[in-house]
Amino acid sequence: MVRTGAMSVRAALPPRDHDPSLHATLVKTIKGLAMDAVQKANSGHPGMPMGTADMAAALWNRFLVHDPSAPRWPDRDRFVLSAGHGSMLLYSLLHLYGYDLPLEALQQFRQLHSLTPGHPEVDHTPGVEVTTGPLGSGFAAGVGLALAERILAARFNRPGHTVVDHFVYGIVSDGDLMEGIASEAASLAGHLGLHKLVYLYDDNHITIDGGTDLAFSEDVVARFSAYGWHVARVDGHDAQAVGEALAAARAQGKRPSLIACRTTIAQGAPTKAGTSASHGAPLGEAEIEGTKRAMGWPLESFYVPQDLRPALQGRVRPLQVLREDWERRFSAYEAQHPALAAELRAVWADEPSPAVREALLGLEFPVGSSVATRKAGAKIIAALAEHLPSLVGGSADLAESNGVTEQGLGVQSREQPGGRFIHFGVREHGMAGICNGLALHGLRPVSATFLIFSDFMRGALRLSALMRLPVIHVLSHDSVFLGEDGPTHQPIEQCMSLRLIPHLHVVRPADANETVGAWLYALSRKRGDGPTAILVTRQGVPVLEHGRRDVSQGAYVLWQPQGVATEALHGILVATGSEVSLALDAARRLHDEGLALRVVSMPCWEAFEAQDAAYRDEVLPPSITRRLSIEAGTTLGWARWAAHQHGIDEFGASAPASALAEHYGLTVEAVMARVRSLP
Repeated sequence: MVRTGAMSVRAALPPRDHDPSLHATLVKTIKGLAMDAVQKANSGHPGMPMGTADMAAALWNRFLVHDPSAPRWPDRDRFVLSAGHGSMLLYSLLHLYGYDLPLEALQQFRQLHSLTPGHPEVDHTPGVEVTTGPLGSGFAAGVGLALAERILAARFNRPGHTVVDHFVYGIVSDGDLMEGIASEAASLAGHLGLHKLVYLYDDNHITIDGGTDLAFSEDVVARFSAYGWHVARVDGHDAQAVGEALAAARAQGKRPSLIACRTTIAQGAPTKAGTSASHGAPLGEAEIEGTKRAMGWPLESFYVPQDLRPALQGRVRPLQVLREDWERRFSAYEAQHPALAAELRAVWADEPSPAVREALLGLEFPVGSSVATRKAGAKIIAALAEHLPSLVGGSADLAESNGVTEQGLGVQSREQPGGRFIHFGVREHGMAGICNGLALHGLRPVSATFLIFSDFMRGALRLSALMRLPVIHVLSHDSVFLGEDGPTHQPIEQCMSLRLIPHLHVVRPADANETVGAWLYALSRKRGDGPTAILVTRQGVPVLEHGRRDVSQGAYVLWQPQGVATEALHGILVATGSEVSLALDAARRLHDEGLALRVVSMPCWEAFEAQDAAYRDEVLPPSITRRLSIEAGTTLGWARWAAHQHGIDEFGASAPASALAEHYGLTVEAVMARVRSLP
């Protein structure tokens, strides 16, 4: 396989030798550790680790390229346990192969503050690549990891210098493949031909409720073949067969691969093997003893043979040599292509160049002009395309509508593997899950759809917040003012519900300048901070005279009558998005009537909450209790900042935007009347 003139080093590596004795010992150890940890915790899923131990051992012993002494090595293979309920499989492997996960951590499985939570969590447990558990989410993130590898390889590899070249492997379950997010991601992966993505499918025919035949009788292999995947069927307990299938998947070079491994859940358990009883509950002391006796294993809890860890370290040492060789090759690459190497290091470090900020601050939006904030966003994307090589992403089939278009990024495809604009198709949930994988690989992904469809992507969006990934979600058509499409498309509760998600910062800019600020703020948030949702309008909104491009404080005083002291104010209007200009117009007209009001633009609640009390009190003085919030959505929650609320607490209606404004009281006259009536 050739990529930008350079032969793939990783794909050409032959499988490591199969050692039947070592394999058998590793499999028994994994089974013992999984049974014992779940039993001690009195909680967990022992059956899946026991059933997949053979396939996992075959992958880790013979194919996975990793280095426990350098777990963040950029060119390591990635392993995704999408079936995250079987976390003891991964924890056992990480411990035995020498990651910084001592046996004591396994003994504290599912306990408070332990390194072994119920489902794997990235940046918490050494060696875990992605937070999994909600089924299908790891599958989609793995697609994003593989897509990131391809984009980076196409941009940075040069003839004679292959510095990005690795595989993404994973274990997926029946439950993963029932979830819609996996179907969405699989379809796109097949369309794009992500050939360095290889999934082992734990085809054990069991779910918590019983056999999969209760609800799942499709031919999964045929489905994935139709998606454009390379597929195979093997006995999941035959390590040699699994190895041969993995070798074939790595060599085929054109398509992602799904290897359906027929397994028995809780294999070896005397009475619970092959049953749902082993899926989500401890096996019980008697069943564990029977299993250990049947496989000739000591009854000691958490038993690890003395010679196993040294044997596995022997398997790891050649991989450390590969990593050291890569470091030498990267040094040679850096010497010959210093600018590219510096750019790649900046991607890994998530350090945008100063040119990014300069490009955004250089955008001009004349005061008084009317610009939809989605259209301002389109200009921002165009400015970023040239200066931010880590910027990738796209739209769920609404690019022209939401302003996230190709504009210099290049369309991602088999023919253009370096393209950074992704046509996600009508796959909102899959899009958000794939973006999580892109972010886990160090890229700066952008997803885009209508705000109303954030409901479809909620699970993956929540996971980006849980993982604190700096994904940027552009959500357009942010209010009833999208008009005639009606209540099915008009977001009412979505903005407020997004604000409920920890670590997700929601920015609803008032005008084009605040939209620039929203992007600057989103780009300032790193891995470990969390994602940002930028909510933008369909309709034009005026560019405000005193609007800011720095929204990092979350809220600021936009306007106050000149010469009026704070203590003389009648009250404060607090607004977001398109309603800021409405509040400003109402305040100015009320001032002509003798009522002095302050107008506060609050583009980001979360950023404002993060400010110190002195700044918050400066913007919203506690002495001024007559405050009115104005937002074209649900009023629930606004009591946090304003004793009185003006919004919409019912579904929308199909009508032109101007008629909706009259109907819901989102006019200057209605706001003025509301202010006059405040006690």
